[in-house]
Parts: sequence; C-alpha cells; structure tokens
Amino acid sequence: MEIGFSKQLDDAIVEISKLPGIGKRTALRLALHILKMEARDVTLLTESITALKEKVCYCKECHNLSDTEICDICANPKRDKRIVCVVRDIRDVVAIENTNQYSGVYHVLGGVIAPMDGVGPQQLNLESLFQRVDAGGIGEVILALPATVDGDTTNFYIYRNIQGKVPCITTIARGIGIGEELEYTDEVTLGRSLLSRTSFENNYTKRS
Repeated sequence: MEIGFSKQLDDAIVEISKLPGIGKRTALRLALHILKMEARDVTLLTESITALKEKVCYCKECHNLSDTEICDICANPKRDKRIVCVVRDIRDVVAIENTNQYSGVYHVLGGVIAPMDGVGPQQLNLESLFQRVDAGGIGEVILALPATVDGDTTNFYIYRNIQGKVPCITTIARGIGIGEELEYTDEVTLGRSLLSRTSFENNYTKRS
C-alpha cells in the first residue's frame, strides 16, 4: 500500500507491516497514530525499541530474556533451583508465571525439534540443558512443551538424554488439548496441569 504523497509515510508503513500479524492497513493506522502523538512520546517509543534491541539479552543459565546476565527468576533465592521446567520460549514462561502455581526455575529451548521446518536438536538450547543436568542438584525436570507432534518428539528426545540422571522427569497433565499452545491456555487450566503433572515415562508408555 503506497500513499504516494509522502515517501516518509510510505516507508513507515512498509517497515511497520514487517511486524508479525500487521497488515498494510493496520500499518497505515499505526503510522497515522504515531503522527498524532506528541514528539516526546514518539521519542520515548523509539528509544524503548532501540533499547529493547541493544540491551535485552539471554540469561546465561536458562536462556530467558533478561536485562542482565542472570535473569530475575534464576537470581531469586526463593525459587527452587532443584526443579527445572523446560519450555519452548518466553511466551510459555509468561503463561506459567501468570498461574502463580510454579516456584521452580526454567530452561527455555528457543523452539522445538521440527524436521519439516529444518529445526534439529543443534538449533535449540538442548546441550546447555543436558549440562545443567550433568552438573547435578536437579531433582525434577518438568517437560512443558506444546501438545503437538513436534513437542512430543522434543519431549522424548530430552527424556532419552536425561533418563537415569534426574530422580524425577514429569510432564504437565493433558488437561491442555492436543495441539494447543501454552500461551493460549487459560491460567486456571494451565495451573491445574502443572499441579497435576505426571511421570513422563508412565505417560509415554500409556500413549505408545
């Protein structure tokens, strides 16, 4: 969508429409809204976006997004570091934290094994997870990946690599529908699924 009478507006529309879920019409509305904003507010917006790109990093322990080398969750002495919940990405961390039912720490994989999309174990934060397990001190690993074929494939890959090294390997209860993503699951259902988590080995055996 080109307006034609303003190259700056056209350029803004093109750049805004590159964001996921933003079409050209929505990009136009956002660009026009920005034009109406006070100069100070526009400056704050652009500075926050620049800071987001330049200053946000990944936690060295769990790969969660953070402003420091160690994220607030890993640095919190009240969190139980003996329990590690394995999730796909930051959106799942947010979803689980919103339930207020979990007090352990996380390990963010950055995706799931998806051969059809060219994503293998090497593209994910799996080796660092195995190193955390090998270092000892972990009593339970919770596999909280999407209830999809790729999610289950990743769950089983992790299980095969840490089996016998961790006293307890669990998976969240299947109150979450097959194919559903954690970030779209309501907080009550997700919270109950965490509290009702089951042995991964027993769960996998029953489904095989």
